[in-house]
Amino acid sequence: MTGTAPLSGLRVLDLTELLPGPYATQQLAEMGAEVIKVERPAGDAARAMFPGLFAAVNRGKKSIALNLKDDTDRAAFLRLAKRADVVIEGYRPGVTARLGIDYETLSALNPGLVYCSVSGYGQTGPARDWPGHDLNYAAMAGAVAISGAPDGPPEYTTGVPIGDLSAAMYAIITILAALRGRDATGRGQYLDVAITDALASWVAPRYGVWDAGRQAGREITKADILRRAAYGIFATADGKYITIGAIETHFFRRLIRATGMTGFDDPALDDFAARTDRTDDIRAALTPLIAARPYAHWAEIFEAEDVPFAPVNGLEDLARDPQLKARGMVRSAGAAQVMAFPVPMAGMSDPAGHVPAVGEHQAEILDQAEKLE
Repeated sequence: MTGTAPLSGLRVLDLTELLPGPYATQQLAEMGAEVIKVERPAGDAARAMFPGLFAAVNRGKKSIALNLKDDTDRAAFLRLAKRADVVIEGYRPGVTARLGIDYETLSALNPGLVYCSVSGYGQTGPARDWPGHDLNYAAMAGAVAISGAPDGPPEYTTGVPIGDLSAAMYAIITILAALRGRDATGRGQYLDVAITDALASWVAPRYGVWDAGRQAGREITKADILRRAAYGIFATADGKYITIGAIETHFFRRLIRATGMTGFDDPALDDFAARTDRTDDIRAALTPLIAARPYAHWAEIFEAEDVPFAPVNGLEDLARDPQLKARGMVRSAGAAQVMAFPVPMAGMSDPAGHVPAVGEHQAEILDQAEKLE
């Protein structure tokens, strides 16, 4: 698609490291924002710890290196902040105030500034100063307790840091909403994004099921929430795995027809609760049937019968998966492969953007800031 990038002209100062903040700002960069990554002189810790992760969430940005404990470097940052639209930071609560770069300080210089803090537990509450990572936040938010096997202990099995990424999404959403508000009022605002809160919001559908049971005087267990008949991951004869999601009655009946399963013709099983009660029986019958044939056999039959299925792709499969390939999700960037922005929009930038070196754009950005003083 052609046209002006959706966020063209937006300037973002990115003081974040590792994942939540950098992922959020990389998405803003893909939508056309100018993102200036303000790094410590040693650089974002992810450069050395997780270089592949760093490249994935920092491409398309500019980099400058500033020691914000140094008066000269802090003054340079304040000059940049005067003409920024957004500042996003990921320090622990209280750090920006000690550095003299908190919202109160910067908004006095730039009343239209949108200032977003991303932290594990937020700027308030008894856990505000706790250190943590995705697992810790997911545990507090309730996601760990309802993960894993329906009858098993708590697990955290997504393989994707959903807490960090949920916070990134809420950072993007609220930044854009605050900018829209600024269009009307001329003033920015402060955004307190807590990773735990963001993921707790994503737990809301499960919480709704639990709360309905509470109101009815019934205890809802993890098994009640997770157990689904004809829903799961099944091994095939050629060592691959296939996912089946025949939850609704019409899909369940198509699955029975497609696989030749016997013993489940009872009309009573048209009721979702009745099928759920027989989840173990259905899985016991389905597992050996799926295991007797290769993946391609079932894929052909399930597609023809309109049964919900999909392959279990490894990371090595993503670039060649026909659906993801048709959608242009995996792009080449020299020797690297990168994930594209998931929603086509006019004016979007090339997802294979340059990954900056520490301080690569120092002279360009600071010279420009001085000229604008």
